[in-house]
Amino acid sequence: MNKTPIAVLISGRGSNMNALIEACARSEYPARIALVLSNNPDAAGLETARQAGLATLAIDHRLFPKDRTGHEKAIDEALTRAGVKVVCLAGYMRVLTPYLVGRWSGHMLNIHPSLLPLYPGLDTHERALAAGDSRHGCTVHLVTDGVDEGPILQQAEVPVLSGDTADSLAKRVLEQEHQLYPAALAAFLSFCGWLPCCKRKMTH
Repeated sequence: MNKTPIAVLISGRGSNMNALIEACARSEYPARIALVLSNNPDAAGLETARQAGLATLAIDHRLFPKDRTGHEKAIDEALTRAGVKVVCLAGYMRVLTPYLVGRWSGHMLNIHPSLLPLYPGLDTHERALAAGDSRHGCTVHLVTDGVDEGPILQQAEVPVLSGDTADSLAKRVLEQEHQLYPAALAAFLSFCGWLPCCKRKMTH
C-alpha cells in the first residue's frame, strides 16, 4: 500500500501521537509517520517515538528568541527533508505564525478538546462545565491563521455527567480524541487524494 508520509508535531507526552502511531502500524492504514518533531527537546513523546522506531527531531524554540518565523522556517525545512505531505499537530503548544500555516495550508491538521466553534483556546473543559453544557467533545480541523478557526473535518461527542469535574470530563474526551484523530486523518487522506488541487499540493 502506498502510504502518505506524515509528520506529528508534539510539545509533551503526545498521547494523540500514540494513537496515530498505532493506527499507522496497521497495514491498511493510509499514512506512515515520517517524522515526529517537537519544539521541546525534553518532550516525553520523543522517547516514545524513538522506541517505536520512528525518526525524531527537536528544534528548540528557545534557540530562536523573538524569531518565531525563524523557528518555523527550520521546522519547514525539516518537514520538507523528511518528505512529509501532511502535518498533524498533537499537543503542539505553540501558536503558529502565518508563515508555517501558509506553507502547509490545506495539509495541516489539529485536534482540539471542544466541539468547535465552542471554546477555542485553553481551559475548554472548565469552560464547558461553567456554561452548563450537556455535551462536550473534540474536533479535528484544518489549521488556519485564526486559533482553532479552521474548517472542521470530524467531531466526537461525550455527555457532560452530573458531578463531572474538569479532570473527569477531560479523561472521557481524551478517549474520544484517540479514536477520532486516526479516523479523521484517514478520511481526509482518502478524500484529498481525489482532488486535483490536493494532488498538486501533495508534491510540497
